[in-house]
Amino acid sequence: MGFIEKFDLWTEQQQQAAREVLAIAEDLQSVRVSFVDQHGLLRSKTIPASGLASVFRSGVSCVSTLLSKDTSGITVFKAFNADGGLGVAEMAGAADVVMVPDPTTFHSVPWADGTGRILCDLRFQNGEKVPFCSRGVFRSALDRAGAAGYGYLTGIEIEFHLYRRAEHAPNADGIGKCTHPTPVEAINHGTQLLSEDRGDEVEPVARRIREVLDRMGIHLRSFEMEYGANQLEVTLDPAEGLRSADTVVFLRSTIKQVARRHGYHATFMCRPQITDSKSSGWHLHQSLVGDGSRNAFVPDDGDGPISPVGRHFIAGLLAHAKAACVFANPTLNGYKRFQPYSMAPDRIAWARDNRGAMIRLVGSAEEGTTHIENRVGESAANPYLYMASQLHSGLAGIEASLPLPASADDPYTTEAARLPANLREAVDALEADTVLAKAMGAQFTAYYAAIKRAEITRFERAVTDWEHHEYFDLY
Repeated sequence: MGFIEKFDLWTEQQQQAAREVLAIAEDLQSVRVSFVDQHGLLRSKTIPASGLASVFRSGVSCVSTLLSKDTSGITVFKAFNADGGLGVAEMAGAADVVMVPDPTTFHSVPWADGTGRILCDLRFQNGEKVPFCSRGVFRSALDRAGAAGYGYLTGIEIEFHLYRRAEHAPNADGIGKCTHPTPVEAINHGTQLLSEDRGDEVEPVARRIREVLDRMGIHLRSFEMEYGANQLEVTLDPAEGLRSADTVVFLRSTIKQVARRHGYHATFMCRPQITDSKSSGWHLHQSLVGDGSRNAFVPDDGDGPISPVGRHFIAGLLAHAKAACVFANPTLNGYKRFQPYSMAPDRIAWARDNRGAMIRLVGSAEEGTTHIENRVGESAANPYLYMASQLHSGLAGIEASLPLPASADDPYTTEAARLPANLREAVDALEADTVLAKAMGAQFTAYYAAIKRAEITRFERAVTDWEHHEYFDLY
């Protein structure tokens, strides 16, 4: 009996999907077995396709210290202690955890011939859930919503920058030389939102990206030139539950890998230090699905622009916005985006169809599309943690019947609490918010805060370009 059967880890749907995947895998050479780490990045082992049946029985082991690293790849916990540095005996001595594949996520990797990929959840060797698994954290939030009678529907607008790779000079195998950060050349300059000429300029690589995504079953709603130089945006139709977060992971990795193979560099970093760069954001459209797949945010006659459930959900997002910000904006760089009159929010407020507010109420009651758009996030956010924190915040508002404050029709001048000015303030806010910290998991919250504080410490010890330029000749 294999690990997956022993601990009864698959649903009937997953068992059926596994049978279908094994039939497809006969035509493949290799499969990337992946999980999503705390930073929203894929960590993978590549196996021969002939070994997939074994993986479907017992999973794949990987070292638990992958969960103990900050964005630099440095292990920030004492992994060789008896508790792995995290108070978890199962992680003692940098022990293995088990990647348990989810066969429903299997897809081809069209840019790598004969290759497939599958996402995994993490389990300890005793079959217990790993509390630091991002996908598991979001699944817990979805379970909470399900217990309340709701599904969670999200739509994606996500921005990124695309540059030509400089000094690429790949060898005969197409492998370029290693430089860090990647040297790039601008494709265009200035600000020309939705310029068709600029869209045509990047069309050769954009077409390849779209074609690959289509073959993976990810169908873009639009592919657009954004406001900043070298900046683009892709949008996706709404999807329910885990599938939406999974799609964001696949989307970002696909764009980066396909761009690299064609001599370009794509980055989801919020604000690159390159001339004419503008901050990249991730606008998360959200609604709850009630009985009979009905949009729970659609108001009845006389209810106003959004239902009572929707009003309480927005109130929850506002009440826990400071604490949730660390999941929506997990990098130090992301907080440079919160500027007034910038199409990004700088304070905690909502408004009806106003792009300056953090929460934008949009959609039509007549068409059944009433929903909210949270404009707080940066493009680098871990989708599972971003969505989990949003869902927990909204559900807390519903459970507490929180009242919705007045709409901020002038969102950059209205009296409202400010968003965190930096990552440190966001971490402090998370630790102070007992409601959201408990919902995300007290153990997970302490773990995540420690990783973010390690990144802050490294940054504060570094000498920046600004400091050198400001003081080197002056003193």
